[in-house]
Amino acid sequence: MPVAIVRLKERTNRVINVVKAKYGLRDKSSAIDKLAEGYEEEVLEPPLRPEYIEKLNRIGKTKSLGEKTV
Repeated sequence: MPVAIVRLKERTNRVINVVKAKYGLRDKSSAIDKLAEGYEEEVLEPPLRPEYIEKLNRIGKTKSLGEKTV
């Protein structure tokens, strides 16, 4: 697990303490993890556009060049 020494603004420190208290977490590391979970989907895995999903479905229904019909 990575270890980091960070400098926080006073207001940021208060926010982390509030998150820690609100969720009954043991330490600030857990509070930072909780905050990161909230942004995980938004930042790391943006949702696919509906038109792209439709295109993938259409491609999945077509036969590939290597397929033989029986």
